[in-house]
Amino acid sequence: MTDPTLPATLRGAVDLSSLRNRPAESAPTPGATADGAGAPLVFDATDESFPTVLELSRTVPVVVDLWAEWCGPCKQLSPALEKVVRELEGRLVLAKVDVDANPQLSQAFRAQSIPMVVALVAGQPVPLFTGAVPEQQIREVFAQLLQLAAQNGVTGTVPVGPSDDAPAEDESTEPPLPPHHAEAFAAIEAGDYPTAIAAYERAIAENPRDEDARAGLAQVRLLERVKDADLQAARDAAAAAPTDVDAQFAVADLDVAGGHVEDAFARLLDLFQALPSDERAPVRERLLELFGLIGDADPRVLAARGRLASLLF
Repeated sequence: MTDPTLPATLRGAVDLSSLRNRPAESAPTPGATADGAGAPLVFDATDESFPTVLELSRTVPVVVDLWAEWCGPCKQLSPALEKVVRELEGRLVLAKVDVDANPQLSQAFRAQSIPMVVALVAGQPVPLFTGAVPEQQIREVFAQLLQLAAQNGVTGTVPVGPSDDAPAEDESTEPPLPPHHAEAFAAIEAGDYPTAIAAYERAIAENPRDEDARAGLAQVRLLERVKDADLQAARDAAAAAPTDVDAQFAVADLDVAGGHVEDAFARLLDLFQALPSDERAPVRERLLELFGLIGDADPRVLAARGRLASLLF
């Protein structure tokens, strides 16, 4: 998790130049006007529509939530982000980016792991944090972001309409999480991945058919493996040792965490094919773990399973 303290001036930690000068798709992102009119507080952003989002950030700060459907912590963080954004009543907006569906944005923001949250102020990126963080920390980071935006002349607001009021009433009626799942989520918020792993393992021991716990366990194990990883160093090591299992695992983990699922599967399947039959078991186990993380119905998983089956038989 990165330090939430924001810089006194804007710093371009990521390169968005490839997205600035392309034709902007009008939907589903908001229309940018001088006073921010017409922009919802929370909206989906895509590779094609992102130039409009960059333009909007010249009027009002834009928080960008990079997430994926398979990412357990993302599902925990996103509602908290939306809640705090709505509390600020139009002083900033939230753009949600599905990294699987928008690979150019994932690459531009260097999303080595998700959830990842950045901001845009006057068209410039400002890193905020990665991982699921507590709601109070989100408020503190956003308060600093608004100060930074004011220093750079971005002080517009978005009018709050009826649909941008508090979340739907039925959200409060959602059933509470099972105890072990709640324990795991609390540990993830604190960045304590070993405790979260242990909580999910207890849930599975009590109910071996708990698929949510299995997916959560795979996700947290992935987060634990990539939390201190250096992508370039990992790629260099993998390139130098094409059949080194640990080196290839490290890059595959980072690819999955960054949304490059097909690249990760291809790397591991190539490794599986290159190894002697008596050395393949760990690679197969890692593939099966990642298949469960992404979801058995995902077409990328189906394609990779088909290739794995052909290599086995």
